[in-house]
Amino acid sequence: MAGGGPSFPPVIAFDTGRLDARGLQGPPDGLRSLMYEFCIPDDRAARSEVRAIDASVRFQPGAPGRIGCADGQVLAVGDTGQPGWREVLERLAGLPYVTRIEESFAE
Repeated sequence: MAGGGPSFPPVIAFDTGRLDARGLQGPPDGLRSLMYEFCIPDDRAARSEVRAIDASVRFQPGAPGRIGCADGQVLAVGDTGQPGWREVLERLAGLPYVTRIEESFAE
């Protein structure tokens, strides 16, 4: 479901309803967190703001990701396997420069 479910902003473009309260998904004997990606301006202020919200975030300069970061942007990859993952996603989605958050698939 696009929009992340009824209580999530439309910026979140994956179904958060399949995640449990701990941010995990899958069968009981194979629970795992979900990775997500988004683009931010490639500058120190944006990176600092995002890192202050999401302790799991990793920046990948030069990689467009599946989301397609443009020149002047940096790919940010986070993970739902952290305390307060719902609030983290909501706060990221509320940043004026985050236009879409997609599920990320490690390759």
